[in-house]
Amino acid sequence: MDVSFLGGPQPQRGVGVVAPFDFALDRELWRWVPDDISLHLTRTPFVPVEVSLDLARLVSEHETLGEAVRALGAAEPQVLAYACTSGSFVGGIAGERAMCEAMRRAGELPSVTTSGALLDALADLGARRIALVTPYTRSVTESLEEYLAEAGITVVGRAYLGLTRHIWKVPYRDVADMARAAVGTCADALFISCTNLPTYDVIPQLEAELRMPVISANQVTMWAALARLGTRAVGPYQALLDPAARRQWPVPGRQAEQRLPELPEGQEGWA
Repeated sequence: MDVSFLGGPQPQRGVGVVAPFDFALDRELWRWVPDDISLHLTRTPFVPVEVSLDLARLVSEHETLGEAVRALGAAEPQVLAYACTSGSFVGGIAGERAMCEAMRRAGELPSVTTSGALLDALADLGARRIALVTPYTRSVTESLEEYLAEAGITVVGRAYLGLTRHIWKVPYRDVADMARAAVGTCADALFISCTNLPTYDVIPQLEAELRMPVISANQVTMWAALARLGTRAVGPYQALLDPAARRQWPVPGRQAEQRLPELPEGQEGWA
């Protein structure tokens, strides 16, 4: 059978993605990607450590990043993305910038990380006061808050699950419940952290319910990487990606800063 009339396949441009060894949401990343873009994923080597600050440091070592980027080189991507929030905020802003530079040197390509993309997305939305949702333990969540504070972002509400494994199994209803618990009256936006936490379908629902922009780790990673290619991520009814969705509500007026209540030592949960 002659199929020459079909033409194609259509030319593709590639995004090389470095993810931690336990990353389980490849399909979710693809949902933000237009048809003329391909994702090429590789993972960091396995280490017998649960989700923690120690693991974040291990999966973000420059030597590990360099090896992963060189492995991706055979697929000839045009941009590189490190898809891990904790691995890219654990070293602070200077550490995130050093990771981008290490990847750029190894692959000779523009590079982004999830935590760097987060700051870019908040700037794009004009959000300086945010509510925060994470699946992490208290210590990892506090490290993210320190990274945000270094960038001038104030966390005005938080909720976290205290998980150290199997984060990709968290259902949307739990993500939504945490979001409702975290959001108060003075947040400009909500950020849902961790690239292993499913968020694609829950973002429009939460934006409609909470009346504010909602962004997530995988969303901002793909948004930033695709922007380096001069194209837009696909996300109907998501304020970061859809101008019509963003016009539904302005960034809320700045209100008096609130201090988060301290949690008792060792307590995991919502505040």
